[in-house]
Order: sequence, then C-alpha cells, then structure tokens
Amino acid sequence: MQTALRIALVLDPINLRTKAGGHAPMLARALLGRGHHVRGFGVPAAAIPHSASDTPPGEGGLRGFGADAIIAYDALSPSAVRGARAADKQGVPLLLVESAMKPRGGVLARLWNRMGRILWGGYVRARAAGVIALDPVAARRAVDMGFAPELVRVLPQGVDVAQFRPGLLSSWLPTHRVYGRILLYVGRLDDGRGIEVLVDAFAKTVGQRLDWNLVLAGEGPRELSLRARVDRLGVASRVHFFPRPQSDELPGLMGGCTLLAVPATTDDVLGRQIPRAMACGLPVVASDRPRLSALFKDEECGLLIKSGDVAAWEAGLIKAAGSPAKRMRWGTQARDVAVKVLSWDRIAEGVEEELLALREDAVKEDGGVELAPDAPASE
Repeated sequence: MQTALRIALVLDPINLRTKAGGHAPMLARALLGRGHHVRGFGVPAAAIPHSASDTPPGEGGLRGFGADAIIAYDALSPSAVRGARAADKQGVPLLLVESAMKPRGGVLARLWNRMGRILWGGYVRARAAGVIALDPVAARRAVDMGFAPELVRVLPQGVDVAQFRPGLLSSWLPTHRVYGRILLYVGRLDDGRGIEVLVDAFAKTVGQRLDWNLVLAGEGPRELSLRARVDRLGVASRVHFFPRPQSDELPGLMGGCTLLAVPATTDDVLGRQIPRAMACGLPVVASDRPRLSALFKDEECGLLIKSGDVAAWEAGLIKAAGSPAKRMRWGTQARDVAVKVLSWDRIAEGVEEELLALREDAVKEDGGVELAPDAPASE
C-alpha cells in the first residue's frame, strides 16, 4: 500500500437492501485491513466497520471526517447526490459503485430511482471521477446512464476466503440422510432461477443413478410446483428440499457437496454463491449468463452451460459427473482463483488502486477537482 487514505462510504438504507448490500461492509473491513481510515455515512453506525481511532460515527459529519476520497453507491440514489455534493465542496474524487440490482424497497425505491434520473442523475455523472461496476451487466447500465466507458471498471463482489474454505463439514447432510455425490443449488425457488431446467436435466441423467442426489436449499413460491415436478419425473427420492442455510452454515454445506449448480435464466441472478463455492474448492456448473460467466472461465473452475437449454444441461451434468479427476482439478483451480482474484483483499486492492489514481489525476489539476456546474442546492 502506498498511502493511507481517509475514505468515506456514503450510503442509504435502500443501498443496503439490495442483493449487493453486503458489498459496503465487507469492502470497508478489507480497506481497514489495508491500513486506510474508513467511515460510513447515511446508515446506522453498526452497519459499516469504521476506524477505531476516528471520531465515532454520527459525530462530526461527512465534512468533519476530512475524506481524501468518497465512495457512494448507486448513481441514482440519494446517497450518490450527497456524496457528489460533499466531493464538490471538499475537492476530492467521487467513486461510484454500481450493482445494477433491483432494490428491495418497493414503491419507495422505484420513486427514488425515478427522481434520481430526473433531478440529480446528470449532476452525479458530471461529478463522478470513476465507476466501479460489480459485473458486466452493471457496467453496461453505467454506460447506458451516460458514464464514459473509460470511467467504468469492473470489479466483482468479493468473497471471504477465510470463512469459505476447503475441508469444512456440515451436519446438515447426514442429519437429513443425504449421502453420496451431491449437486447443490442454493437460493430462492422462484422464476428466473432455472430450477425447472436443472431438475429436468438431473432427472434424465445423474438422477437415474443411486449415487447422486440433488439438494435444493432455499424457499420461494415455486417450491410446491417443484415438489410436484420431481414426483412426476420419478426422482423424488433423489431430490431433497432444505431450508436456506444461514451464512455460518453455508461453508460446511458446500464442503460436503460435489458440484454447485447455478442454472439462472435471467440476469436478475447475481451469482453470489459462485465465489463462495469456488473459495470452498467446490466446482461450479452455471448458466452462461453475463453475470455468471464473468466469474470464471469454462472448464477452468467448472462448466458454463447454455442458459435455459435442458439438453445442454443434460450434457453438462453428464460431463461433470463422469470425471472425478476433472472435478478435482476444477476445485483446486477454483480455490486458487477465489484467493487470487475474488478475495475481499484483492477487491479492496483494486478499489485502492482506483482511488490513488483518481487522487493523482486530481493533483495534476492544480491540487483538486474543479466544481461541477449546476450543483443541486444543499438541504
């Protein structure tokens, strides 16, 4: 690390309620671990780890923190315009983080999004020095919103490689008397997840064998229809429905499985379980959706399979199931990629590089970033 920076993370509760809402707390922890001073603004003090030596959260305010750089989430959110105003007044770079995920705030979230486009989207774009997109879908959205492509850098959501690691075991599988080779799905049982495709492909291939089981760990509106489907396909004894595991239970569950399946049929699926599985050394079979295929290469840590194509999934499952040596190699490479590319320390290193480059650019402009025109009036 070259310089210890004072980094302000500006959010609002809506940011934390998206599927990517865990990004800010984990990034803050990783930046702290790299020696930077970090504070969160706009959310409860306990939501974002902060530097113990600094003024307690809630005291002094954003201006009093004296940030060297400001990170704000979602270019159309209220937190983005707050971060843009602060960056304007303090003459420091503003780095936006864009997830392109649908917020879970319902009508209020959609209203804020529409207001952002109309009232402050242009100002935030003019003030932002850079954009971190969490995946290619988010990068395309940022460009569609008017950000110059050269300002956008893709850095995926990270994974805690200490929590998720090889060799962990869980009592879940033996408790439910699930043994042998296990194909695992973790997530909501809902539309767009491709679970019907997975079930159909499993039933026609490895589900015919006594040594393979499919575990669906999650809840959702499609559960009853999925239970009826596996009954109709004659594989009810090979398909097991588990409740969604808690975060501390998931590493052990992954450690006891053979493959992780992510059969998404839409880009609403972020693929958060893929880096976790990779960190556990668990090979992955996933749809070739842009968000998922950005996380690993085909035949490197598993297989990328045509989205929504049952025949392609049948072929993929047969291929993955047919070679234990190949699965072992995929698992080893998956752990290696997780540590070297997807760990939170590597993600924080990328953010650090971006912030230092933006500060250097600001210094070249006579020691600061010029005030963007037409700034919205302060509250």
